[in-house]
Amino acid sequence: MIGKVMKRAAFNGCVRYVMNKEEAKLLSFDGVLLGSLESIVQSFHTQRLMKPKIKHPVGHISLSYSIEDKDRLSDGAMIKLAKEYMEGMNIRDTQYILVRHFDNGIPHVHLVYNRIDNNGKVISDKNDRYRNEAVCKKLKDKYGLTYGKGKEKVKQHRLRGKDKTKYQVYNAVKGALDKSANRNDFNRLLKEKGIEIVFQYKGQTSEVQGISFTAGTVSFKGSDLDRSFSYSKIDKLLQERQQKQQEQEQRQRQTNQPSKRPSNEQTNQRTIQPSQETDSNNVALLSKSDSWGTGFIAHGNDAEEEEFARRMRYEQEKINKKTNRKIGRSR
Repeated sequence: MIGKVMKRAAFNGCVRYVMNKEEAKLLSFDGVLLGSLESIVQSFHTQRLMKPKIKHPVGHISLSYSIEDKDRLSDGAMIKLAKEYMEGMNIRDTQYILVRHFDNGIPHVHLVYNRIDNNGKVISDKNDRYRNEAVCKKLKDKYGLTYGKGKEKVKQHRLRGKDKTKYQVYNAVKGALDKSANRNDFNRLLKEKGIEIVFQYKGQTSEVQGISFTAGTVSFKGSDLDRSFSYSKIDKLLQERQQKQQEQEQRQRQTNQPSKRPSNEQTNQRTIQPSQETDSNNVALLSKSDSWGTGFIAHGNDAEEEEFARRMRYEQEKINKKTNRKIGRSR
């Protein structure tokens, strides 16, 4: 369910448009004479004279539904939904006609109402576009209506003015997101399309909490273009892509880096250095050799060996003399 809010200055053209459409079907009405198109227009015009200075007395809203809900949307269902929509939009106690169209294959109705109510008061249009979105969402959730699958199905060639610009910006943002691997890509692609990115900050801080896209003199909040275009969702998507790109580049560098072949010195060291298992075996072998006294461990050249032996004999002789003296005294 999508509501398109419009305001017009004259009832004549609007009433004739909705009533003269091929197979147009008047579903509901209130406060107007149905004898002819002229009588309907005159009914609206007479009441609007209670507030002749109001520039746009004509309220015109189209309510469109998903083609997937077509079988559920009988005339009675259309009337019920439209009346609940009017209540949610504070459109009450006034003249209106509700007309169903069958021209584009999409279930939809046109609501034409008098913004000058039966008591001569003006029905407010303040924030009507935002209220329209909220009411449509509420009704879709209440009755389980299908959410639209995308703006690509909209007949954009029929759009005019700000609505046309909105879809142009939407297409540009979507295209840039599809092609961007990081924030720089996104900024560059939109700049090429003449679209400026504007960030909204939290208070006086540097914390970004919103994003808008400006084309010429018209600006749209990201979330108004599409729910997926909020700052948080765009930022998350581009961060994930940038991280993925960095990981791919790192893997590529590792793949292209030539393997390091060991130098001859390293090869020789690995050749002559025993493994841990060999070390253990050698320790055991050396211990056994020492216990058997076979002299597997060398201590240097012959001169050193002779000096070592002489020193040992000297020390042993000193010990023997000292022992003999003690024995002599004991006697």
